[in-house]
Order: sequence, then C-alpha cells, then structure tokens
Amino acid sequence: MTATSSVDERAVAADARRVRVPVSRAYRFELVKLVSQWRIRLLVLVCWTAPGLFVAAVSRQSTLPTDTLFGRWMHATGWAGPLVLLGFAGTWALPLLTSIVAGDVFASEDRLGTWRHLLVAVRSPRRVFAAKALAGLTVILLLVAGLGCSSTVGGLLAVGDRPLAGLDGHLLAPGDAAVKVLTAWACVLAPTLALAAIGLLGSVALGRSPMGLLLPALVALAMQVAQMLPLPVALRLALPGYAFTAWNGLFTDPVQSGPLLIGIVVSLVWAVLATALAHLLFLRRDFTNPAHDGAGRRAIAFGLLPPAVLLALTVAVVAMATPSTGSGIRQDKVQRSVATAFGHLYRLQTKQLNRPDVTEARLRATASCTKGAGRLAPDGPGNDWRCVVSWHLPGVEAVGTAVYQLDVTADGRFVADGDGPKEVNGYFLVRTPTGDAPNPLWQFDGNVDLLPTPKG
Repeated sequence: MTATSSVDERAVAADARRVRVPVSRAYRFELVKLVSQWRIRLLVLVCWTAPGLFVAAVSRQSTLPTDTLFGRWMHATGWAGPLVLLGFAGTWALPLLTSIVAGDVFASEDRLGTWRHLLVAVRSPRRVFAAKALAGLTVILLLVAGLGCSSTVGGLLAVGDRPLAGLDGHLLAPGDAAVKVLTAWACVLAPTLALAAIGLLGSVALGRSPMGLLLPALVALAMQVAQMLPLPVALRLALPGYAFTAWNGLFTDPVQSGPLLIGIVVSLVWAVLATALAHLLFLRRDFTNPAHDGAGRRAIAFGLLPPAVLLALTVAVVAMATPSTGSGIRQDKVQRSVATAFGHLYRLQTKQLNRPDVTEARLRATASCTKGAGRLAPDGPGNDWRCVVSWHLPGVEAVGTAVYQLDVTADGRFVADGDGPKEVNGYFLVRTPTGDAPNPLWQFDGNVDLLPTPKG
C-alpha cells in the first residue's frame, strides 16, 4: 500500500513538472499584479486625464510657452498641444514611466521574496520572463497612449481642428496635421522600448537595489546631456534616445526622414540587445538561494560591456553610412532653412494683413548668415548666428531685407528672433480666425537637417 502511494505521488509530481502554465495565462496574471498596484493605477489615471487638462488650460492663457517647440502655436490650433506635450514627454515623462514600470517588474519579486512561489506555479523561468516583459510593455503602451490621446483631445476641444504651421513655416491642413502628430507619437515608441528594455536589464541585474529602478531615468538624463553637447553627427545618431527629438523632421517639407529612421532603428536594436541580456541573466540566476539579490558584479559587468560594444559599432556604421562630419550644422543649411521658413511665414503674414498674395517662387527669399559677427567659422551650434533675409515683391524694385538673431542648438533646432525692421518682424498683433495673435515673422522655430541633403 505504501509503495503504491509513493509511486502515485511520484507520477503526480512528474505530471506536474510536465504541465507548465502557458505564457498567455502567466501574462494575464502578471498584468493583473501590475494593474493592482496603486501607483500604476495612479499613473494610468494621470496619463489619461492630466495632459488634456494641461493643454486646454495653457491654450487659454495669454502667455504661451514660446521656448517650447510648437508652443507659440497653441492659440492657433489644437494640434500644437500634443506636440508640446510630446517634447516634454520625451525629456522627462517617458523615462520616468519606464523606470517605474519596467525598472521594478523583476525587482519587486526580490523585495517580496516570492521568486520560488512564482517558479513553482509557472514551472518555467523563460515563461516567467516573457510574461513579466509583456505585462510591463502593455502597461507602458497604455501610458503612452494616454499621454497622446489626452493631450490631443484637450487641444482640439480648447482651440479646434485648425491648420498647423510646420517647422519650415508651411501650413499643414488639419488632416495632414493629424497624421503627422500620430506619426510623431508612434515614432517615440522606439526609444521608449529601448529605455524599457534597459529597465528590465537593470531590474534583473541589480535586484532590489534602487539603482535598477533609476537606471532608465539616469540613462535618459545622460543622453539628454549628450544631445546638448556639440557631438559629431555619427555619435549623436547612435544614441538610442535620439528619436525623442528626431520626430521634428516630420514637420518640414520635404520631410527630414534620414535622422528619424536611423534613430528608430538604433533604438530598436538597443531594445533587442538589452532584452536579450536581461533574459540571459535571468536564466542564469540561482533561484534556490533566498539570500541571492540580483546577479552580482559579474552580471553587471556582463550587462554593461555589450551595450558599450554596440554603441561603438553603431557609431562606426552610422559614420560610414552618413558622410556628414562634425556637427552637421553648416552655413548653407542654416541659410536655406531660414529663407524657406521666412518665405512660408511671409505669405501667412500677408494673408493675415489682407495684402495681395505672392508665391514663394516670386518672393525669391534668400538668407545670408554669419556667426560671431563674422569672426567665427559659420558652422556649429550657438546663439551668435545672425541672418539677413532678402526678398522681392512683384512690381517693386527695392529689395526687402530683415534681420534675425538665431539661437541654434546642437540637435539642429533653431529659434529666429526678429531684429528689424519692426514693420516686418517686430512684435505686433495680426488678426487671425482665432483672434489677435503675435506677428508670425516676429519669432519662429526651424530645423536644420544634420545629414547631407541633395542640395548640399
């Protein structure tokens, strides 16, 4: 009788080992665990409500965030609001969200000491990893969708579905603006996935250490500091967070797609590598030791070396694929960008002032730019650029001129500030369908393509 009972127990145990919980069931379990946490519920609520309220409130204010990309257009169109929020999200919100979700998805089991119970229930470390990674990804996508949808609804309800001025001054119809805004939010998913994968790696390698939770935010902060430095173009494009700013190129005509595509591919490669490293470290972990905390120094070094090698390889590949050297900001590019934006915005100003319309071809706007009052080489970022814009009006012999002071950042974005004559680019109000607004030629944003263009 005893022998028969022992045989039956061994058979049941063998059957239990053979029957493993499917990934779908483990995924649902992990997703419920994540969503049941009060901080995740609070994040979902904030992401789906706060951006819309913020955009609607700012759009109704008399003072706009003109130092933010598309901030000066929040009075004119509801499509500017989600782009303003996108700039903020790429800098601060998305790195923090990935830290809170992905950076803690494995470390929470270390703090609670529940690894053995989870492995007994699921019976497969690979399935546990897949379920946790997919659950974290689902929550992150939900939060990103909330940021985008809420800010868009808030902008449209507060201002309306109106045309949007691009970074070269050309007007985008409401339908085109909607497609561009949706594409821009979709493009930042790639660097968000890269940060999420880095968070998974930190959560596995560092265990209950708070550094695992902070790793995505620290990496994002380091990349932001690097983007502000005058780095070579190849190194700038090789950073996994470059797509957080490269979406700006969607709002020029023609679209500056080269840097954006490179940024997306680099981000996805980083996401795959970091996830693979996290998976490998997770499978090598000793779950039989309850005192085990993280993967140790060897695993940390193993987790740091491959990303460093990947960064070096990416820099080399980008340098060979893009012949651009230095900062990528040259005199001819700045002149062409300023002249193009001025030509488009001059037509907008003409329409608002009820003057006879003139095409860009007949306007023939050109720009002559210098740096450092002509004492410095006209290339690279800086706030000492000065451009003189010239244009021609049909039937008028005199050539019109206007002066702009430029602040060009290392990522190619610039702000042109009108410096006379005041009748052209001074601060005065013009009548628009939404009410009085500042002269569009007074200040405007632009973007310089850091890669070589067909025109030079």
